[in-house]
Amino acid sequence: MTAVHLQSSLFDQNDEIRLDPLADVRRTVLGDGAWLDALDCWLHGADALFEALADSVPWRAERRQMYEREVDVPRLLAHYREGDALPHPVLAEARHALSVHYAAELGERFVTAGLCYYRDGHDSVAWHGDTIGRGSREDTMVAILSVGAPRDLVLRPRGGGARVRRPLGHGDLVVMGGSCQRTWEHAVPKTARAVGPRISVQFRPRGVN
Repeated sequence: MTAVHLQSSLFDQNDEIRLDPLADVRRTVLGDGAWLDALDCWLHGADALFEALADSVPWRAERRQMYEREVDVPRLLAHYREGDALPHPVLAEARHALSVHYAAELGERFVTAGLCYYRDGHDSVAWHGDTIGRGSREDTMVAILSVGAPRDLVLRPRGGGARVRRPLGHGDLVVMGGSCQRTWEHAVPKTARAVGPRISVQFRPRGVN
């Protein structure tokens, strides 16, 4: 496929693709047992990784039943199951680093990787949490590494309450943990602003959707 043009970040002019240590990750307590860890610019060379993933990943467009009609999913998708080779070595390195850093809290490894390609502001993901996987009944974690132009990740408590908004792009990391998948919802909303493309990589433990 032809990659959508990405305007390079002024803060990421180095093509060397590498990760920083996770020692500086910062936690925000959300409430109801949920928390959000964040580390800006965890990945250096994020624009180079974006271009590599945009060109090499076998992206697929999906359609989904919504009420009485079938609609296009407003983003491109790819999924790597446990044991699959990831599309770039640094993603395997990132998954391993996350597994080591969160070993004591999580008690298991991150094993899968799901990728979403948001081509422009029309692409999005609606409010959702974990309603069918293990996260619907037990604490777990989902780690998200973002490359490309920043897009807002918005979180809200199930049942209503104050929202948390965080822009993600250019190598940023967030980890949603504790009860977050069942007591909070999250979304990447559409935007009328002129925004560039973004790819997010979601690392999950076994059985977490």
